[in-house]
Order: sequence, then structure tokens, then C-alpha cells
Amino acid sequence: MSTQRPPVLLIIRDGWGKNPDPAQANTNAVNLAKKPCDDMLHQKYPFALVKASGLDVGLPDGVMGNSEVGHENIGAGRIVDQELVRLNKLFSEKRLVTNPVWQAVVSRVKTRKSRLHLMGIVSDAGVHGMLEHLYGLLRQAKEDGVQEVFIHAFTDGRDTPPSSGLGYVRQVDEQCRKIGVGKIATVCGRFWSMDRDNRWERVSKAYYMLTGKKAEATAKSAEAAVQQYYDKPANDSQKGDEFIVPTWVVGADGKPLASIGDGDAVLFYNYRGDRPREITKAFVLDGFKEFDRGSKLDLYYATMTEYEAGLPVNVILPKPEKLKNILGQVVADAGIAQFRCAETEKNPHVTFFFNNYRKDPFKGEDRACPPSPKVPTYDLQPEMSAADVTRLAKEAILSGKYGLIVVNFANPDMVGHTGSLPAATKAVEATDRGVGELLEALAKVGGQALIGADHGNAEQMWDPSVNGPHTSHTLNLVEFFVVGSKYAAGKTKMREGGRLADIAPTVLHLMGLQKPAEMTGQSLIVE
Repeated sequence: MSTQRPPVLLIIRDGWGKNPDPAQANTNAVNLAKKPCDDMLHQKYPFALVKASGLDVGLPDGVMGNSEVGHENIGAGRIVDQELVRLNKLFSEKRLVTNPVWQAVVSRVKTRKSRLHLMGIVSDAGVHGMLEHLYGLLRQAKEDGVQEVFIHAFTDGRDTPPSSGLGYVRQVDEQCRKIGVGKIATVCGRFWSMDRDNRWERVSKAYYMLTGKKAEATAKSAEAAVQQYYDKPANDSQKGDEFIVPTWVVGADGKPLASIGDGDAVLFYNYRGDRPREITKAFVLDGFKEFDRGSKLDLYYATMTEYEAGLPVNVILPKPEKLKNILGQVVADAGIAQFRCAETEKNPHVTFFFNNYRKDPFKGEDRACPPSPKVPTYDLQPEMSAADVTRLAKEAILSGKYGLIVVNFANPDMVGHTGSLPAATKAVEATDRGVGELLEALAKVGGQALIGADHGNAEQMWDPSVNGPHTSHTLNLVEFFVVGSKYAAGKTKMREGGRLADIAPTVLHLMGLQKPAEMTGQSLIVE
């Protein structure tokens, strides 16, 4: 494959939104950062404000977007109904009772006289899972006569305020009493149980807690588990729900209420796939070697959705058929080589999610994945691996090999999640430096660029509702700039009211390729 044209560069500044509130100017990392490249973009090139949340990306109205959803919509060129919507329908239409995987879960615990373990995120952010789904599972378990149900609560504090976990745990306890089944048996922050960066030392601690081997702490109730960590966090950079150490809830005898063991059924109720994979592999893979888990347990292991193709699990809601004629496929079918680059924290987003859950690359699709730095939290190294991403993407631009280059800078999102305004400001600056270098290289080969984001985050670092750091995504719009010799601010007209589904058609517009009928998005460029 070869390009008979200058390259088109799509840059995702992950978590870089447009905050319209002047009252937040002093807690807006994007506003505070020194960003000469972004200043230049505003002066010289046209841009559109694009919707990146709620119904515009296939989520329920008012639900903030996220990186998985954002990249899927960007790559698809159409609004993609998300699994949250499909699962909501499963529960609202009361179809769980007839679901064959759920029926097998119930059969396992009744036949083996064993326990049902429900594990997942305990928050209502709607990014990884929903409490309403947990309550739906509890209600159905009660109706089906399942008596021993234990909840393994993974506290959030990343897509929710850092100290909101206590309220969520109380809510779960109250619902268990109201429904008449279920007890919280373990509590731990998502930092341990929902890693996605091969930090197996973290995952091992969550696994040992879940299986009764070892816990970092014990408490007499789930509320006490949360409160004791609030009172005595591990260190100043690991405060709040995300970092709660793996904790057993113990009975009067000092022993854990329940641990996952042979004969049990486990249902992981998170629906987003990137963060449940690692700990799921520890439970289900025969040749697992990332840490010493001991013998593989005899479990019926179910998941809400398909976390990864080929994982030996039982899926409540399998994925629909792959979308046809997404951006990567259209480019490949045109015989044009493409390049995808992001550090490990975001590499699945520019590959797996961008390609509508396809694990294998399209023909002519090359990938680069520099490792993210091995630091406890990214506020300690806000530059992350932006320099490596820049270097590899620059090489791809100058190679003359690729017609489409897709690059993700993880910094504004990953550092924004830490709640540190100074660090998030540095993250924005690191991203801006990288974008500037790539545009310099692009100018040498006469290429064009589309520069934007998948959702907001770093533009709001303070939450006035809790009078504390804001660590989650936002509902803000995101900017998309068009860069090229024929485009200029004040002259090129950009379409208003756009959404992320319009990005792939805009890329095809820049590449001179026809938009397929399956893409319902429209180019942001009015010509």
C-alpha cells in the first residue's frame, strides 16, 4: 500500500474540552496552560464546537462521554448505540429472567448450593457500570430464589467526586435491605481491581482480596471500610475512593463475610470492556502467569458484555454485529496505508475501539504503542509518554508511507482524573508541545490535520458542588480544528451543531474519499 497524496493527521487531545464558564477560569487547566500551538490554531484556522456526550454519542441524555465511546463514534462516522442503552432496555423490559446466561448463573448456585458474587463499580457515573443494573440483578436474584448473594464493591472517585463512595456504599446497603438479598463482602478502589495498564501488582492485591487469600485491611462494615481509608489514606497522592485498599468486610468472628471459591458463580456487572479485562483473565485463563494466583477456581464466570474477543466467559449481552464501512475500513479498502499511535493507557482507543471492537488491524494499518510511565498516579509525571508518542507519529508523517495518521495524547484526561490542577496544566502544555511538533512535520510534507478531543476533563478541575477537586469527565463541547493551506479562520465555514459522528466524514473529506452510505455523520467543513 502507498499514499499518492499528502497525509491527513487526526489528533485526539484526550480530555481537552471547552469550558464556557468564566467563573471557572482559574481552575481550568486548559485556560491556565501556556499553549502556543493552540493559540496559533485559534488565530489561523477554523474550528467547530462538537457535542461529545449523551444522545449525541449513543448514551442516555445527560450522561458524560468517555474515551471508549468517543473513539468508537469518531471511528464509526455515525452515532453508535452504547451498551448502557442496550442494558437499560434489558432491565426495563424485564428480559433478564429469560436470558440464558442469567439462567445458568441461577442454576449453578442452586445446583451446587453455592454463592453468587456480583462485582463491579459502585457509582452512578455511567462510564463503566450503573448501580441500577446491580439493583436489577439483586431483584432478579431475589425473585429466582437465590439466597446467598455477595457484592464486591469497586469504589470510583475518578468519574465521580473523590469522596462520594461513602454515599454510594450506603445506598447499596439500603437497597440490599429493601430488596431482601445481598451483602457487601469486600471493598476496594478501582485503582486495584480495574487496572488496564498491566500493573499486575495492583490486580494481584484485588484478586487475593476477592478469593480470600489476603486483604490489605479489614472492617466490620462496608461503610467502615470506606471511612477508615478516608481517615488514613495511603499517601497524599492516593486519597479518596479510587485508592481504597482491598478490604474484607468481616463478621463477629473476624473472618471475611464471603470469598469467591470453587463452585460459585461470578457476574461482573461493568459493561465497559477495557478495565475489567485484567482481573477477569486472572479468574478464567488456564495459563495465567502474571502473578501467582494458585490453581484456577471452578467458577461459572459471567460478564455483562464482551470485554475481549476470545475470553472464556459467559456474556449476558453479546455485542451486535460489527459495523460496516467505518473509517479504518474505508481507508484500507481504498488501498491507503494508515498509522495509529497512542501510549498504552489509550492505545486500545485508537485501535480496538476506533475499529468498532476489532482486535486485528485492517490491511495496511500499522500501530505503535509506547509504554505509559510506571508511576502510581500521573500527576507525578504529567508529561506521561507524550514525547514518545510525538516521536513515533513524526516518523510516520515524514515517512511518506501513510495517508491517514491517528494520534492520541492521553495527558489531559489521565492527569485530569487525578484532580491536581498544577499537574493537569502541565499535561495540557505537554500535549500542546507534541501537537506543535507534529504540525511542523506535517507542514514539511504538505499534509492536512483535524485536531480535537473525545470528551472534556482538564478544562474543569474544581467541583463547586462538593467544594473539592473535579476528577471526572465533563459534558462540555470539544473543539475540532481543520489545518491546511486551503483553510483559514474567518474564511472557511464550519458547520454548527456537530457531534463526534461527524469526524470520520470530515477526515474522508480531507482525504478526498467518498463517504459511504453507512456513515450518517456529515463533514464539518462547508465547501
